[in-house]
Amino acid sequence: MSEKFQTLPLVFEAPRGRGKPPRHLADLDEAGRKDLLTEMGLPGFRAKQLSTHYFGRLVHDPAEMTDLPAGQRAGLVKALLPDLMTPIKQQTADRGTTVKTLWKLFDGSLVESVLMRYRDRATICISSQAGCGMACPFCATGQGGLQRNMSTAEIVHQVVVGARAMASGDVAGGPGRLSNVVFMGMGEPLANYKSTVAAVRRLTDPAPAGLGLSARHVTVSTVGLVPRIKQLADEGIPVTLALSLHAPDDELRNELVPINTRFSVEETVAAAYEYFEKTGRRVSIEYAMMRDINDQAWRADLLAEVLSANDRGTGWVHINPIPLNDIPGSQFTRSREEDMDEFVRRLNASGISTTLRDTRGSDIDAACGQLAASE
Repeated sequence: MSEKFQTLPLVFEAPRGRGKPPRHLADLDEAGRKDLLTEMGLPGFRAKQLSTHYFGRLVHDPAEMTDLPAGQRAGLVKALLPDLMTPIKQQTADRGTTVKTLWKLFDGSLVESVLMRYRDRATICISSQAGCGMACPFCATGQGGLQRNMSTAEIVHQVVVGARAMASGDVAGGPGRLSNVVFMGMGEPLANYKSTVAAVRRLTDPAPAGLGLSARHVTVSTVGLVPRIKQLADEGIPVTLALSLHAPDDELRNELVPINTRFSVEETVAAAYEYFEKTGRRVSIEYAMMRDINDQAWRADLLAEVLSANDRGTGWVHINPIPLNDIPGSQFTRSREEDMDEFVRRLNASGISTTLRDTRGSDIDAACGQLAASE
């Protein structure tokens, strides 16, 4: 690692010795919820009613669960709907259509989620870890280190609360429906693989087993944990894979995305292509545009060559160049407009579909790479 981009060490395993969050119905499948209630001496069939309230009606207040016997209500809610996380601060931008929530978890860990309403959809960007161990030097989250993995239910709850906010009209624009989920908040989702995949299943299972979202409207982002990308391809869940590449050559990517010292650009791209082949889902390539670091025109040409090498062609992938969002005190700055325009032009000219990403919420530190979860 050069002096220029000095960063933290990679961390794959969350620190040991931390307590576990309370068990929640979103941690369990339908059978598991029923079994838990039965073990506690409560009627197993009530699990479906609780699931209907949580996932179907988006209700969390026990007082609204009037179909549950008053004498059993408190015990049922304590068993399957314990409080997981507390919202301690909300900030809005883009005339109220972007809402960033700072959450405090049961052990004091802090995470953030961002709800973004567009004309034709509403997307929530969620966290999968408190902090991140991938140590990318241009990312505020990566420079904060890894505190712990989030549980399945903690991941899911961010989405349920976002869906509730949309349904109740708490987001500018009136009542609506949450349609998209992106695992692009704090953390490396595939480093918390078990909880991430379980969360995706809860989000896509039909209500009342889950939230009933389309798997095609769920995006899982990764910096390139190659074995996990291959494992995800075999899960049978057609989510979109987003690969945070940020450089087309090993020399630079080793500096910007330290996981590249374990898995080269070619290994990573090959795994992403394998994901496309197995799932039929076009892969997104995320590429943060950094002034005079990775935004040269020749790197756009090299990126096109790398992605289309080995007879892969160009139709399997879509590139999202992202104007780098400023982080106070960072040595990395956003690319010039003319350099970004040329970068996009060259990629499109090569036959690869490329769209410059719209950045939302940068004025409240809610955009890509800015989440640092500070009070």
